[in-house]
Amino acid sequence: MNGAKVLLTGATGFVGRHLASALLERGFQVRAVARNVDVARRMPWFADVDWVAADLHDPGLDVAALTEGISALAHLAWPGLPNYGGLFHFERNLPADYAFIRQVVAAGVKHVLVTGTCFEYGLQSGSLDEACMAQPANPYGLAKNTLRLFLESLARQQPFTLQWARLFYLHGEGQNPNSLLASLERAIDEKAASFDMSAGEQLRDYLPIATAAGHLAALLLHPEFSGVVNVSSGQPVSVRRLVEQRLAARGSSLSLNLGAFGYSPHEPMAFWGNCERLQQILGAHYVA
Repeated sequence: MNGAKVLLTGATGFVGRHLASALLERGFQVRAVARNVDVARRMPWFADVDWVAADLHDPGLDVAALTEGISALAHLAWPGLPNYGGLFHFERNLPADYAFIRQVVAAGVKHVLVTGTCFEYGLQSGSLDEACMAQPANPYGLAKNTLRLFLESLARQQPFTLQWARLFYLHGEGQNPNSLLASLERAIDEKAASFDMSAGEQLRDYLPIATAAGHLAALLLHPEFSGVVNVSSGQPVSVRRLVEQRLAARGSSLSLNLGAFGYSPHEPMAFWGNCERLQQILGAHYVA
């Protein structure tokens, strides 16, 4: 049991709700923060965390009180997703997030983990490792990558550990109900005759949310690492193959209406994350 206390923001979001469980399983204490206490009460871990209902973008937030006794920040909160094209990402979220994290560091927290996004790589194709130059092609990716640059500059003046975890495609309980796999599960449950999708030839990097949450929790056990790290499977899979695997697992005879939708102009046809750095950092803590 390590006993360190983590301030977890965005605790009721898709990733946050799973990370809270992963942290508790690894012996961390958790101060969980989100805006809606009614949603938080439905979480299986609610009674086991120090819960705080707060808006992190509120300029009147008492950050010193929020960080009292905290060893590390796991910052997942980011309003407005999955609208990746909104200008609010860099007009509102970016400056507010930087201001919040800067106050957390000023309050004495010297270990900060922030979730970034594979969209920071933009339209680059193939296997993407952390040495690839960030070339974000949408406002969300631009805002996230700029936040990273801001925080790296801050860390050079006020040293702290900054772990920037770039998330690829995650799936599992709590995912956006309009996402591919959630829509597929709903179609199966409703015994639909067919399912509309793209031709499915694009290659992506999918990771179960519980696995990703475990990686994020394990990163907090390695404060010696500071930098960018992909949280990915490292294994490209076609969208069609992913869907077919899920149909087989569910024993569904649902037919696929391939080509009903076109391909997204905002994503390359084939890209996935190189996860060698993650494996090297976590060592024995890495679980595939």
